[in-house]
Amino acid sequence: MTTLRKLASVASLFLLYAAAPAFAQQKSSAPNWDAWKFLQGKWVGEGSNETAQGSGYATFEPDLQHKVWVRRNHAEYPGANGSPAQVHDDLMIIYFDSPSGHTRAFYCDSEGHIIHYTASFSADGKQLVFLGDPSPGGPRYRLTYVLTAPDRMTVELEMAQSVTPDTWQKIVAGKTRKVAVTAPSSK
Repeated sequence: MTTLRKLASVASLFLLYAAAPAFAQQKSSAPNWDAWKFLQGKWVGEGSNETAQGSGYATFEPDLQHKVWVRRNHAEYPGANGSPAQVHDDLMIIYFDSPSGHTRAFYCDSEGHIIHYTASFSADGKQLVFLGDPSPGGPRYRLTYVLTAPDRMTVELEMAQSVTPDTWQKIVAGKTRKVAVTAPSSK
């Protein structure tokens, strides 16, 4: 074996051994997403904010080889009492944060809001709460989903001002139902 081949072999083995702990760590830190499976799919609903009734939908899907969940949300509120119609879109990426040991979420929307959440389920698995991180001088948000039937949920977004951190005000509330996925028709 030539010296160049020996060096290449040693370098290959070094890379293999160096990468092995990283692969092992990825496997051991993978969260158990079983509790999230009921969310998968499309949910449609109606709700209200402080000015109007609205409608919309949200989708929940696992992504990145089941390392994260992605929620996409779209809501429309028609104009009322002189207020213009409103359209709201947002994206949330839900992930397991190994250093903290918590399920976290990164949220951003079409209005420019960015919120970092910690997610947790109730003991019975029927309530999922996203609790926003405290923000010095800014509001804190809480997003709550409650499973009321296998294909029905309520959803509520609340806000607490920094001066009254334990006083939550409802911003948006609604009811959603899961839409059955239909197989494409064959013609």
